[in-house]
Amino acid sequence: MNTTVHPASNYSCFSINKPPFLKSSIAAVQYSSTFAALGLTSNLIAFIVLLKSFQRVQSRSRSFFLIFLGGLVVTDFMGLLVTGSIVISFYITQFSWPDIDPYCHFCNFMGMSMVFYGLSPLLLGATMAIERFIGINRPFARSTSMPKSRTVSMVLMVWLIAGCIALLPLVGLGSYHLQMPGSWCFFNISSEGYDMAFSLIFSLVGLISIAVSFLLNTVSVITLIRVCCGQDRSQRRRDHEVEMMVQLILIMLIASICWCPLLIYVLMSVVTATSVWSENLLFCIRMATWNQIFDPWIYIIFQLSRLRRVKSKTKAQLTYNHCSPALPIIFG
Repeated sequence: MNTTVHPASNYSCFSINKPPFLKSSIAAVQYSSTFAALGLTSNLIAFIVLLKSFQRVQSRSRSFFLIFLGGLVVTDFMGLLVTGSIVISFYITQFSWPDIDPYCHFCNFMGMSMVFYGLSPLLLGATMAIERFIGINRPFARSTSMPKSRTVSMVLMVWLIAGCIALLPLVGLGSYHLQMPGSWCFFNISSEGYDMAFSLIFSLVGLISIAVSFLLNTVSVITLIRVCCGQDRSQRRRDHEVEMMVQLILIMLIASICWCPLLIYVLMSVVTATSVWSENLLFCIRMATWNQIFDPWIYIIFQLSRLRRVKSKTKAQLTYNHCSPALPIIFG
């Protein structure tokens, strides 16, 4: 008697966690929808605020910093849009992955998106820390005439690196698999073969990016403290430098809190060869995605407060010019 084999059984993305899964609860649908809506709205507001700030900025170093922030906002927004739409669609329709994606193209795309939009903010944070370190500690090493397109190229280079890492499972270094509860795909965390290699690459790239950010930001803060509190504090005005460093430190702290649990969990699971619990992995993933909501509010709060200060100074200057009497011209 002939037996019919589902085409999806010949592909690896369904070999570990095989559907069908238990039907998702209403709470899961509400959580995912609220999370995606809040994140998309926050990043959209942050992008508008950053755009207005970029049009008003006069400092070249601050314009570079705003370009990096814009890259972070675009990354977080697109990450939520791509992955959130897939997850919410699954919760609403309860579609069967093997039926709509028998050859794992859709699952591979989501897995790539998870890796790309996960590593990009961490790599951008490390790149921003390097740029601020050079700008504060080696100001003459960076040409003052460096065009803004150079900063845009750096953002594009970070995206290219993250994209190349995300493509590795498609060429055999690692593999993407459907994850519990069946609403998302991610790379297979394993202590065997190429899956182990890719797991190490993902976790170490993320942890090294956070370590580089922490080290360089610490050195930059110490330098700023010496400059502001030293004898030469009146020679250079560094209010904007301090403000950028505070934002960068907050970005680093939030990224560390949100991402370290996942990165460390992946690393420890591979190194100790322990089984990956789907509940623990899902919890770590949710913690990591909260970074996409907290980040934009740092930009919004700081940029709005800066715009208020600029407007108040402009208003005060206009008032002073309007009220001050004209000086009489005396002819000898």
